[in-house]
Amino acid sequence: MDIAVINTKGKETGKKITLPAILTDSEPNDHTIWLDVKHYLAAQRQGTHKSKEKFEVAYSTKKIKNQKGTGGARAGSLKSGVFVGGGRIFGPRPRDYSFKLNKKVKHLARRSALIHKLKSNNLIFVEDFSLNTPKTKGFVEILKNLKFDESKTLFLLSDNESFKNINLSSRNIPNAKVISVLETNTYEIMNAQNLVIGAGALDSLVDLIS
Repeated sequence: MDIAVINTKGKETGKKITLPAILTDSEPNDHTIWLDVKHYLAAQRQGTHKSKEKFEVAYSTKKIKNQKGTGGARAGSLKSGVFVGGGRIFGPRPRDYSFKLNKKVKHLARRSALIHKLKSNNLIFVEDFSLNTPKTKGFVEILKNLKFDESKTLFLLSDNESFKNINLSSRNIPNAKVISVLETNTYEIMNAQNLVIGAGALDSLVDLIS
């Protein structure tokens, strides 16, 4: 399957890219997409939540009332979780939410996400471009030329000398994100409405989904 390559002005360049068979002859696996997105989001969690338990609360250990004769239940300490200001019973503790996911599952998930974008006609290839200086205005103009200025768009570009300026130019635009093709992940692909891939980044991308 061949896809036309366009330039940053939204015009066809006359060049075409032949997509590999793993993208055109395969069906997406939605379960692996779910697993990889879950893996990505779990790794983003800090897991620093913490509440004080009974032994950590700074209260006197003096017995607060008589053991018997009050008509109520026994109580030995204000640190108990049944009292206001006492320690929390089975409260949250710091933990690591990340979990292991096999490489082959990640590759299949990325491939499935790309197939979804391809089938929905939300994937385009743009010829490699550069910006001499970091300038938001220049990147906004590119988005308008591609007609993606009003939708969430992800750019997967080669990590070359011009990548830094392009990345800096896009950081103030809320509905656009530029990442290196080496940082491609399923969550970012599925979270974007449109996917723009640099023509020179295809070989690196194929290595990540094979």
